[in-house]
Amino acid sequence: MKGIQLLLSLSLLIILHELGHFIPARIFKTRVEKFYLFFDVKFSLFKKKIGETVYGIGWLPLGGYVKISGMIDESMDTKQMQEPPKEWEFRSKPAWQRLIIMLGGVTVNLILGFLIYIMILFVWGKNILPNSSLPMGLGVTPLAEKVGFEEGDQIILVDGKKLDIALDINKLLLIRGVKKVEVERANGRQEIIQIPEDIGNRMFESGELSILYPRSPAIVDSVLTDRPANQAGIKSGDKIISANGVKIDDWKDLSNFNTDNANQIVNYVVVRNESIDTLNMRLDDKGKMGVMPKNIIKLDQIQLSLSESIIEGFSYGYWTLYDYVAQFKYVFTKKGASQLGGFGAIGSLFPDTWNWKGFWASTAFISIILAFMNLLPIPALDGGHVMFLIYEIVSGRKPNDKFMEYAQMAGFFLLLALVIYANGNDLFRFFS
Repeated sequence: MKGIQLLLSLSLLIILHELGHFIPARIFKTRVEKFYLFFDVKFSLFKKKIGETVYGIGWLPLGGYVKISGMIDESMDTKQMQEPPKEWEFRSKPAWQRLIIMLGGVTVNLILGFLIYIMILFVWGKNILPNSSLPMGLGVTPLAEKVGFEEGDQIILVDGKKLDIALDINKLLLIRGVKKVEVERANGRQEIIQIPEDIGNRMFESGELSILYPRSPAIVDSVLTDRPANQAGIKSGDKIISANGVKIDDWKDLSNFNTDNANQIVNYVVVRNESIDTLNMRLDDKGKMGVMPKNIIKLDQIQLSLSESIIEGFSYGYWTLYDYVAQFKYVFTKKGASQLGGFGAIGSLFPDTWNWKGFWASTAFISIILAFMNLLPIPALDGGHVMFLIYEIVSGRKPNDKFMEYAQMAGFFLLLALVIYANGNDLFRFFS
């Protein structure tokens, strides 16, 4: 199901991206020889010529393209470039027109991402998670404790602003350069925590990407068969309140206790149907019981008017782009490079079962990612062409065709290496 959604999403985004190049090219009377979904290496699954353009579907689902006459692109048609320029060719058009043609795909991806977010908010409403939905407050990791957070904290303000979803605090700390957080302690006292400038790097390097998490009582959702909990008689709905006389407030308490008592017989006190029961259980050698925790944290939903959806959708799209660009710096670290992903990582964004909201949310996110990635100044990407066009406009000199051929080839092999590396990471993670 994830694969089907990924294929449908990418097909939609590729077609609309290439239309972003195709439409301005035709407006400026530039000939488009091919319009392809996927790559047609050696042969096509389908093709039909309408007017001057061959429309088709290739067999290699790694993208798509439009072949514009008189342009050095991924087709590497150097023979055409050796002939005298024709008036309908890309190279014969003014630099500003060529720039608009090259920016068309990125522009469409950005607009599409923003429109989808607006549509999602208008149709399904906006999710919120106020502090009232976190009655036990937030739990803290060791890094959060070092910064100054405490068990049971409630987030009041982040840099003077209230959060719609309290758990967004982790994302803000990681990539938005938060300076101060106002919290309400478990005892009701309010305090301001000054956040160190390097908090994002410390979170990333330590692997503690969620240094604050919702606390919830140790209520069992389900019990795995042939595991200690099942053999001891633990049932769905049981609330564990103590272990060997040690009070258990939440899942973190239980997890820490179990880890410290691996392979030991433990006496658990549970609340079941408003009565108390005592069960003995031998934990496995990793301190695992074999239960799944019950999620009691539920998002609230509010409906938005069309005007509210436009404002909120634009804001959400802007911050999605901002956050993606801001976290891009981590790619250039050893750890970040190891976490690059290919089609497997992209496919994991989609829900396990068909869900229109999940499908459109993932499509909007990928559309915005494609816009940013395509604008990177790498030859063979739109951003590479844009870079050379801006140079031409500023300097008044056009790079010669031989240089453009070599740059296109270098960019192509760089992108190919990145695709192989990213998808290799996916395979490594899958098998390991």
